[in-house]
Amino acid sequence: MTTWLEIGKIRLTTVPGGRFRLDGGAMFGVVPRPLWMRRAEPDEQNRITLATNCTLVETPQATLLIDTGYGTKLTDKEREIFATESLEGVVGSLRAAGRTPDQIDVVVLSHLHFDHAGGGTMRREDGQIVPTFPRARYVVQRKEWEAATSGLSEWVSSYPPENFACLEASGQLELIDGEEEIVPGVRGIWTGGHSPGHQLIAIEDEGSLAVYLGDLCPTWNHLRQMWCMAYDAHVAEVRRKKPEVLGWLADSQAWLLSDHDPERPWVRIRRDDRREFEIVERE
Repeated sequence: MTTWLEIGKIRLTTVPGGRFRLDGGAMFGVVPRPLWMRRAEPDEQNRITLATNCTLVETPQATLLIDTGYGTKLTDKEREIFATESLEGVVGSLRAAGRTPDQIDVVVLSHLHFDHAGGGTMRREDGQIVPTFPRARYVVQRKEWEAATSGLSEWVSSYPPENFACLEASGQLELIDGEEEIVPGVRGIWTGGHSPGHQLIAIEDEGSLAVYLGDLCPTWNHLRQMWCMAYDAHVAEVRRKKPEVLGWLADSQAWLLSDHDPERPWVRIRRDDRREFEIVERE
């Protein structure tokens, strides 16, 4: 499996934020266990292995990081619950790729759940929580930020403030609305569904297209319309939006980037009359 992909003059590199485990039933929602366990084998606690395939995007104008994994701030109890495997998180993977946090110009967060935004901040030795990427602007959909900071009981457990609160104070937060260009060749596209402000990140150059799907389609076992997560805030929106997006990408012969698939960070798909969509090329 290669860890990089070229979209025109833009280079994409997978930089893992660490593997972890979540409950298989929650990951597949209404799909019966005998069906999903054929594709994702659970452990003795019914948890399945997931990746955090964060993506380094190097364009002629800027260096971006899409999502940041769960980071290094989890408690010992949380590490046990989620069976996390990484102590260094995405920073360690960036270092292995020859990059340092201060070389990142932009951090784009698909949404603000812990396994996507946790690595965007870090706890210093004095206990203060600060942005992990000191020079970067952090791009988030406005609807996501409003939900995360609302204090409403239905959102509090989904958005630990230590993962994002310091971004506003540091002046590094940038809110976007709907579909907006972030840098030339990279744009955020609001989808909602999984969370109020969930967004895709599209990378396009010289006629080639790749799209980071975030949790609209968390693994390649979720390509079917009804294979959605119990974690989805508005599952009906996901069921409507996912086939629309996957159809667009299949017809465009685009690369699809998965954050959570533990085996293949990117694939191409095509439409299939029986299975809705199937993988036709993988890396």
